Amino acid sequence: MSSLNKGIGKAEVTLKWDPSPNGTPAHDLDIVAATYTRDDPRGEPAYLVHFDNRSPDGTIILSRDSRTGLGLGTDEAMTLELKRLADIYARVVVGVAIQQRNGRKTFGDVANTVVRVSEGYEELTADDFSSVAGSTAAVIAEFDRDEFGEWHFHRSVRGFDADPVTFATLMGG
Repeated sequence: MSSLNKGIGKAEVTLKWDPSPNGTPAHDLDIVAATYTRDDPRGEPAYLVHFDNRSPDGTIILSRDSRTGLGLGTDEAMTLELKRLADIYARVVVGVAIQQRNGRKTFGDVANTVVRVSEGYEELTADDFSSVAGSTAAVIAEFDRDEFGEWHFHRSVRGFDADPVTFATLMGG
């Protein structure tokens, strides 16, 4: 039997923030996606997609990466073609991490942050990180595949006090 639910086929995550004040180190926020297999949906990610790494099959792409927040509009953008993911994958977790090169920075230290998750023209969620202002990283969305192979979106704003490398190991738990 099949499902009448079409599920999520393709999602986009966009992130923007204001640059740091003149004379201070740049704010560098990064979108991170972790993909998990059906056999281990809450364990170690099968692979990560971030500023320096892409999905092996081209289904998750970071198409825009800013290190400063300078410019107009979106600073970072990631596209997730969930319908194209191989059947072995059952869960994708998306988060945002703040680089910690120049001392500890939290979301509360970065002005006008906005992350949006959308499918086509429909905004699935938007958040300003105010609920996790003391955190250095946060999960913002989860997608999971049901028994019919359809992908579903779950809003999830969970803060972490971790550097980007540690966050990547914790975000799926």
